[in-house]
Amino acid sequence: MPELPEVETVRRGLQPVMEDARFTRIEQRRVDLRFAFPEDFARRLEGRRVVSLGRRAKYLIAELDDGMALVSHLGMSGSFRIEPDGAQELKPGVFHHPRSKDGRHDHVVFHMDGPAGRARVIYNDPRRFGYMDLIARATLAEHPWFRSLGVEPTGNSLDAQTLADRLSGKAAPLKAALLDQRVIAGLGNIYVCEALWRAGLSPLKPAGRLVGKSGRPRKDLERLTADIRTVISEAIAAGGSSLRDHIQTDGTMGYFQHGFSVYDREGKACPRPGCGDTVRRIVQGGRSTFLCPRCQKH
Repeated sequence: MPELPEVETVRRGLQPVMEDARFTRIEQRRVDLRFAFPEDFARRLEGRRVVSLGRRAKYLIAELDDGMALVSHLGMSGSFRIEPDGAQELKPGVFHHPRSKDGRHDHVVFHMDGPAGRARVIYNDPRRFGYMDLIARATLAEHPWFRSLGVEPTGNSLDAQTLADRLSGKAAPLKAALLDQRVIAGLGNIYVCEALWRAGLSPLKPAGRLVGKSGRPRKDLERLTADIRTVISEAIAAGGSSLRDHIQTDGTMGYFQHGFSVYDREGKACPRPGCGDTVRRIVQGGRSTFLCPRCQKH
């Protein structure tokens, strides 16, 4: 599944074409993706203007001029591409993994008209695990998809005390606690592994041990908080890790995975100067965890 940096990359790619543009026509080629489309989906969108295009966790949120929001989740294999009207598809960059070009999986085509001109924004999803809905903007925070989400790992909202409040008393392994979307919204497996390595913390360490008896964060948690923010910022700047079939909207691929320190590097040397150990893989909660056993002790 695309992680938060990938979704933010998609948002930034779509923003120039969609913000302040109107939906002139919608081609809805299926009645459902992972879930059924809302009733009269195409009709309710046509003629509406996108006021802003945002993101919450791994959700894209297009706020509309009628008080509604078009909410999209990419699922496992969903992607967007942009085709300017009257021209060829935006020229793709260098690919790391080929993207789907099979028109059978183009499930929704948004015809847009705005400051950037006319364009088709096409949603392609071979596995159909993605989904879309129309939700009143005023009720988004209370919607079941959003009401339990934790703090965003970007911006200034995430700090060590916020994490301390959420981790206090938790006996769960640190990695599992960080993957809990009620703690941090949108933080996924790849970047948890990377942040824990940077902070020198074991993914097996009980999460509550990073919080003092007073409820204040210990120095390890202060360091981890900074490393989470840094690794996410670097991944966004690099265009996302683009594992498997994730693509940016202009067809180019992110290359942050070339800078991974431990993720998917089992058996390779730990890159920390002077370490000398090798990266190992363990399984936690059915997911692969990559770590350096020497650098990341309990």
